[in-house]
Amino acid sequence: MTMAATTGRTAIAEPAAAPPRGPVTAHRTRLWALAEVRWAAAATALFVLGVVADVAGAPGWATWTLYLSCYVAGGWEPLWAGLTALREKSLDVDLLMIVAAIGAASIGQVLDGGLLIVIFATSGALEAYATQRTADSVRGLLDLAPEHATRLTAAGGEEVVATAELVVGDEILVRPGERVGADGEVIDGASDVDQATITGEPLPVPKLMGDEVFAGTLNGGGALRVLVTRPAEDSVVARIVAMVRQASDTKAPTQLFIEKIEQRYSVGIVVATLLIFAVPFFGLGQSLDDALLRAMTFMIVASPCAVVLATMPPLLAAIANAGRHGVLVKSAVVMERLGATDRVAFDKTGTLTEGTPRVADVRVLPGTQLDAAGVLRLAAAAEYRSEHPLARAVVTAAAERGISPDPVTDFSSAPGRGVSALVGGHRIEVGSPAHLLREITGPADTVVPELEEAGRTAVVVRVDGTPVAVLGIADRPRPGAAGTVRAVAELTGAPPVLLTGDNARAARRLAREVGIEDVRAGLLPEDKVAAVRELEDAGYRTLVVGDGVNDAPAMAAAHLGVAMGRAGSDLALETSDAVVVRDELDTIPSVIALSRRARRVVMANLVIAGTFISVLVVWDLAGHLPLPLGVAGHEGSTVIVGLNGLRLLRSAAWPGERRQGAEPRRTGV
Repeated sequence: MTMAATTGRTAIAEPAAAPPRGPVTAHRTRLWALAEVRWAAAATALFVLGVVADVAGAPGWATWTLYLSCYVAGGWEPLWAGLTALREKSLDVDLLMIVAAIGAASIGQVLDGGLLIVIFATSGALEAYATQRTADSVRGLLDLAPEHATRLTAAGGEEVVATAELVVGDEILVRPGERVGADGEVIDGASDVDQATITGEPLPVPKLMGDEVFAGTLNGGGALRVLVTRPAEDSVVARIVAMVRQASDTKAPTQLFIEKIEQRYSVGIVVATLLIFAVPFFGLGQSLDDALLRAMTFMIVASPCAVVLATMPPLLAAIANAGRHGVLVKSAVVMERLGATDRVAFDKTGTLTEGTPRVADVRVLPGTQLDAAGVLRLAAAAEYRSEHPLARAVVTAAAERGISPDPVTDFSSAPGRGVSALVGGHRIEVGSPAHLLREITGPADTVVPELEEAGRTAVVVRVDGTPVAVLGIADRPRPGAAGTVRAVAELTGAPPVLLTGDNARAARRLAREVGIEDVRAGLLPEDKVAAVRELEDAGYRTLVVGDGVNDAPAMAAAHLGVAMGRAGSDLALETSDAVVVRDELDTIPSVIALSRRARRVVMANLVIAGTFISVLVVWDLAGHLPLPLGVAGHEGSTVIVGLNGLRLLRSAAWPGERRQGAEPRRTGV
């Protein structure tokens, strides 16, 4: 038996094998699945066991076995990579640290060498994990567009084909609940399409003949015939993927600069160590042991352990503090860069607003015998069986006022128009003004424009064919949105920007409520990227705050991106550099201020570490630095800068604390 799907003028039989349906799922790589993570964990465990064995007075061979096993577990990958680079006439810091660790072990300082191994193995594991998750997020984005579509043949039949095979000029059928398979134009049918993944609009958009639809958007309750106007590789979703990748590639010059610094540092330390050994041994006739001891002492005191700990503890402590207050900062680099932000761009729906439509106005028309409660009772009854977001807003508004909807019969729903039902013997209609006020004049003609000018979505309620009320539905701002905007403006010294795919009237209304003057509305993802690049070209280090797939390219193109954790899409969460776990906007200015404090601590630590290293190196070169004293100075500077950085773990270090001694808001991060 076949079933027909009405598309407005035609009825098309449903094929026996429907294309795959279901929720979009993102590919995720588990942390433990990465070899780098497993080797780093093994190296850390062996190092800890070695320290415990050493303190417990275990036999020397047992302690050395554990330490050397730590060397092998954590050092074989950077050693192999370093040797590979060496064959290409390149020298990197990883190879230098392996050599330093081996040199330390050769003069009995096996614990120092093990610590170096653990630090660099852990760093490499975190880098590998971050890289893999970025790749996962891009693959997850590709899942937005379905793998298959129903193509209509010239003979009037149907065939299920891969969306990659669709070409411009093909016609496809999109059934209720399916994702649109390609960018195109509606040539038949009517439906409401949820295109929040592309434009960020909070409500489904009515689509009629001649309207544009995008691949990956979710069709509502009607069926659509769509003429394909773009090939798969040029669809909006495909362009989002390309923009994320391109924006990531633009960070390569900074990475290249870091690699040049590493190369010069590595070569300098190796050359200096060889000279410190060769000149006394070959030129001054110093004994092999003395010359080797001086060279290894130099390598130890010149090693960057103190510099690494000068930077990492304060940043990691700040990350932990931010996590306790509901902000997940993904790396120490991000925590450091947050403090450099001098312009913030906010998305609208789901970021500055809650992302859920609510009834904001009930305008009862003159001459109507009903009051607001009566209107809501009838409207909620008619909308009760509908799954449209506007219908849920009406039902929720009635429930919040303690109003129970009356029983209904003869319910019907028309996509893009509204619903109709019999309630208590009266025909109740709730729907769009364009449909319900057609060929009808009256007070509603002035109420509807007023609500729409205020940024509301107008919904008309008719009883037995007579308009009785107009409901104004809007997405309301998040608590604290206005305060966050003020705090960000004061902190950065520049007014925030609103970037949204929503219509200009709704955007201006929200902007007035939260205090934003620079409003850019009706933006597609590429338009948001262009706006961010405009700000960056003007010299601003821009922080983009968003929640949707459509915000991900702008996040990737910006100096930094922050995603809303509860409402955020998978791609936004993965592309972002930080996540506001509980969607509390007031944590954004707080984490920027915390980052600035961490940067000051880092600078102080670098001065301390640099001073210790300089003094110890000069002492070793100009005089005779005893190895125990060199190790003590090296480790002492490491402890000092580490403890200084850990001060940022205190709750009082969080700028958002309202009172001294207040408990932080726990999130489980």
